[in-house]
Amino acid sequence: MTNKTILKGTYCILIDLNSNQTISVGKLGEIDFQKGYYVYVGSALNSLEGRIKRHLSSEKKLHWHVDYLLDHDDAEIIDVLYAVDDSKFECKLADKIAEKSVEIKNFGCSDCKCDSHLFYFENSGDLEKYCLYAFRILKLNPVRYMNDIK
Repeated sequence: MTNKTILKGTYCILIDLNSNQTISVGKLGEIDFQKGYYVYVGSALNSLEGRIKRHLSSEKKLHWHVDYLLDHDDAEIIDVLYAVDDSKFECKLADKIAEKSVEIKNFGCSDCKCDSHLFYFENSGDLEKYCLYAFRILKLNPVRYMNDIK
């Protein structure tokens, strides 16, 4: 990604939660999270790079549901996949990932009709495989953000 152009697009944050946790998530209240792997699906039609950098930052106000999960010491972002596109594919991407995962009900979807935008996988191999599958089935070309910053 470059700072010269304001990019729009859809992203997936891949998260490793190292232990079972009960986490208070804003208005959703307490949610029991199992140890394992999660993917949060989001979009940014103003500044994709800015949104991803915000999620990666440890210094932020807790605003979105995912902020509460990412603020937990046992939650680690292991990768971010994104696709640049002027259209919002967030819900379609979430729908495809939901076919192969366990939904965390009502998480991250207060502004749409989806059941969830956060999904659980028991192992990291399935997490990555089905996220990449979802991007490709929608004819989006996923890029690994973490490779850009390492």
